[in-house]
Amino acid sequence: MKIVFATGNPGKLQEAAAILGEGFELVTPAEVGITEEIPETGTTLRANSQQKADYIYKKTGLDCFADDSGLEVDILGGAPGVETARYAGPERDANANMDKLLSEMARREKEAAMARTNGISTANATRSARFRTSVTLIVGGVHHFFDGVMEGHIATEKHGKGGFGYDPIFVPEGYTQTNAELGDKVKNAISHRSKALRAMAEYLREQH
Repeated sequence: MKIVFATGNPGKLQEAAAILGEGFELVTPAEVGITEEIPETGTTLRANSQQKADYIYKKTGLDCFADDSGLEVDILGGAPGVETARYAGPERDANANMDKLLSEMARREKEAAMARTNGISTANATRSARFRTSVTLIVGGVHHFFDGVMEGHIATEKHGKGGFGYDPIFVPEGYTQTNAELGDKVKNAISHRSKALRAMAEYLREQH
């Protein structure tokens, strides 16, 4: 099945192709003539993924899917959330994003510790976090939605050279290594995106 995947990120494209496996040919927006940046102005992951999928479908009429993923860090009140890719600015610089996240977490942890030393009751800071993915699939003009979550925590510093995005600082639940250290095979078996995409692939195979 040929389907347009709303991404220009080579890492995500490779990851999605590996997760979906045989029977799916992923086409990029550029390959169907969409070279402009696809809008992402929603306030939720689902809104953003639907906006991107709608944009491609209205432009091409082709079956397509889009995802939006976000990192939620508890000590930061759920941030960066929908701003995950642009946390440190519109450049979407992964290292800058990670540096800002680690800095913000250290600041919050210090504030909480100081409050406790001054007799102010505050919850002990944890480094718990999770990745969420929302996928919007449009087939024949009909929308379908799939979601995935990966629980874990944020490491105190970057480890590993694999993956992309925040992978060097995210340690999935049940592991001691970051996503960047685990390798694609393990990561693709447990990630938030893999859960959503496998659910999508299962639906498509049932329908075709």
